[in-house]
Amino acid sequence: MGFKIPVSSPIIDESDIKSVTECLRSGWISSLGKDVENFERDFSSYHGAHYGVATNSGTTALHLALASLGLKAGDQIIAPTFTMIATINAAEYLGIRANLVDANYKTWTMDLEKVEGKINVKTKAIMAVHIYGHPENMKIVNEIAEKHGLIVIEDAAEAHGAEIEGKKIGTFGRVASFSFYANKIITTGEGGMNITNDHDLAERMVWLRAHAFGRGGKHFWHEELGYGYRLSALQGALGVSQTKKIDTFVKKRRSNAKLYNELLAPLAERGLLTLPFEESWAKNVYWMYSILVNEKYRNPLMLHLEKSGIETRTFFYPIHRQPYYSIRYTGERFPTADRLSNEGINLPSGNALTDDQIQYVCKEIENYFNSLGI
Repeated sequence: MGFKIPVSSPIIDESDIKSVTECLRSGWISSLGKDVENFERDFSSYHGAHYGVATNSGTTALHLALASLGLKAGDQIIAPTFTMIATINAAEYLGIRANLVDANYKTWTMDLEKVEGKINVKTKAIMAVHIYGHPENMKIVNEIAEKHGLIVIEDAAEAHGAEIEGKKIGTFGRVASFSFYANKIITTGEGGMNITNDHDLAERMVWLRAHAFGRGGKHFWHEELGYGYRLSALQGALGVSQTKKIDTFVKKRRSNAKLYNELLAPLAERGLLTLPFEESWAKNVYWMYSILVNEKYRNPLMLHLEKSGIETRTFFYPIHRQPYYSIRYTGERFPTADRLSNEGINLPSGNALTDDQIQYVCKEIENYFNSLGI
């Protein structure tokens, strides 16, 4: 059904349309031309990185990063179980096993106190995920990584512009991977990017993303297995235009969260729901504005909102419960991730969301609990 208030919708304005139209008229619509390069430059520079390597999705960005770092079948990484499945799939494509870590109930990021217990001789990297827009504590991640000689990779798909102690995420590890799917803070429809300060790694990612075409003039000569992961110039043109508005969009997401927090505070004070948290050192960009509700109320509340024309989403199912992966983690317990998955609701959160819509959503949440007499 169509929803009066969708869970997320982008803002595509005349400047975006003009940028894409100019690209079309130029004739340079594949991955060649200035638009992809300009997007890579602008987006990586915004996050404080020297190099950007655009790809055709956030998933392929993660896969390309792992492959370019030299990780291979039999290696292992540390990763949260509470994440979107693309995080783990990117490792699976290379035959890399993810040793999963439970979540922190306050921030919903990985529980860093449990990381070292998952490290073994096969562990090569830590994949830190900035979940729903709240950054992981990269200071602690890097301390653990340095102690054990591990590579650090940031899955920043959901956290454009998020900050740690005033510094934007994306350069706390060797490489960070972003997504530009239509519901992200900025979008190219589909698309992704890796950013890094490592020149050699950037060059290798550029080479591998285009089938590792031959060097030294031997164009159709392939020395390694490469990939067809290039971003089109049309998407690059949209990305250039969207990147100019990223601060506006981040401000909008945070403004939305502030209003949600104010309106839902009375229900939180009554213990009927839990509001999202922001650490003192963090700038949460609230890719999704999300709440926790006792699981006996969660699904009925979502149904009530749906009937009121409000689209919502459950939280991610943890990786250890996914049918494809679950057998590997038999006997392991991840109680916090399970609880988050059972209690979480993503409320409408997009750039186009209005204050009136937020007020309507909050009123309907209040109406639901009032109907129960609690």
